[in-house]
Amino acid sequence: MRGMSSLVIACALACAGPVLAADTDADTLKAFIGKLHLQSGTVTVPEAHATLKLAPDFRYVGAHDAQNVLENLWGNPPDSDVLGMILPEGEKSLTEENTWAVVLTYSDDGYVSDEEASKTDYVKMLKEMQEGTRDSNEARKKAGYDAVDLIGWAAAPRYDQAANKLYWAKELKFGDNAEHTLNYDIRVLGRNGYLSMNAISGMAQLPKVEAGMKQVLTMTEFDPGNRYADFNKSTDKLAAYGIAALVGGTLAAKAGLFGKLLVILLAAKKFVLLGLVAVGAAVKGLFKKKSA
Repeated sequence: MRGMSSLVIACALACAGPVLAADTDADTLKAFIGKLHLQSGTVTVPEAHATLKLAPDFRYVGAHDAQNVLENLWGNPPDSDVLGMILPEGEKSLTEENTWAVVLTYSDDGYVSDEEASKTDYVKMLKEMQEGTRDSNEARKKAGYDAVDLIGWAAAPRYDQAANKLYWAKELKFGDNAEHTLNYDIRVLGRNGYLSMNAISGMAQLPKVEAGMKQVLTMTEFDPGNRYADFNKSTDKLAAYGIAALVGGTLAAKAGLFGKLLVILLAAKKFVLLGLVAVGAAVKGLFKKKSA
């Protein structure tokens, strides 16, 4: 299995340019957001056989709108795997600085065993992940890109065995950027796979994001018949990996910060006055090529 850090290079080389320019006027931005269908209350995610029971301040946009935001507002490449986005502050999550959003995807790789949850040494895992990240930086430099450093856990991995939910956060440093990046992850385990929920922000936002993601944890459940407890070992598919691999980010396109380019790009979401700096432009600060 490929390590988390080996995916950094691929993400860096794939960065797209901005879609909306920094001088996007307020009316254009308002019109764009006005076309989105922001949902509240109880929301179904049929592709994952899951349901969200949103807290009052939270909103949700489905697959079409989420992909539209990521591609046409924030400048990400197309990704049909995105099922939706949770917006903790409603429209503000799309337009204001220091806000954040949660990107949802689903893996149907099968039932992920949690037998190793209590046995996993996350201190050792972190050291291995840091080594892998450092090892990949040489190749990044040869490709003309800045280094990425995995600083450590912003929140150590925890598994709620009763709810079958795993969550953790990483602190990363991109190049010479003074502000470190926070990557907060949730995995909700189900009968046939898991729901992945990823949030990105600056480390200064950790208290806000951590509090919000704890709310997201309680809002998310698989539908009856698709829950972890519904697994039938005689008929259902068993995933080829265990719960530790979800944290280690070794599932290539399925897990961790570097599994999805869009999650990396989301880290650079910035807004200046009423104009938008698209993620594709701002990401140059994270993945910029070194000057000749």
